[in-house]
Amino acid sequence: MISYATPDLTQHPPRSPRVQLGGYIVLPRIIDKARAHAAGKTGEFKYNNPLDKRLFTFAGIDADAFLAAAKSGLSDTEMLAWFNQNSANKRTDFEIATWSNWLLNLPPGDAVRHQMAADLIKEKAPGREDIRTLFDRLDLDDYLTFGGRP
Repeated sequence: MISYATPDLTQHPPRSPRVQLGGYIVLPRIIDKARAHAAGKTGEFKYNNPLDKRLFTFAGIDADAFLAAAKSGLSDTEMLAWFNQNSANKRTDFEIATWSNWLLNLPPGDAVRHQMAADLIKEKAPGREDIRTLFDRLDLDDYLTFGGRP
């Protein structure tokens, strides 16, 4: 059984980047990685990677302070309250929804990242035509990494 209070990312992936908390896409995934980082159980996942930094920059959150909050044992609801209270960039619901929708539809990135995504699809999921965004690729990679079949 997966425990998101104490995730072990050597045994399962963090939540999908599509999962939202308080309207913020990717926030639950970052919480999972922060909790796993605090426990030394991140596996191949990296806390405060470029995707995490996008949310931290948008909200005006310090990554080290976020990690400290996650280490303190706060629930998801409490983490959201902490996030909103400590955000230097107070955003409206509309701004959060617009930003989340933009990130949801973001392509893989520069030419190198597009090629990496194409190589992953070619090698692991040939014939899949639905892998178009960064989140599509992350979900596919998470699925395949933990024993899923394309």
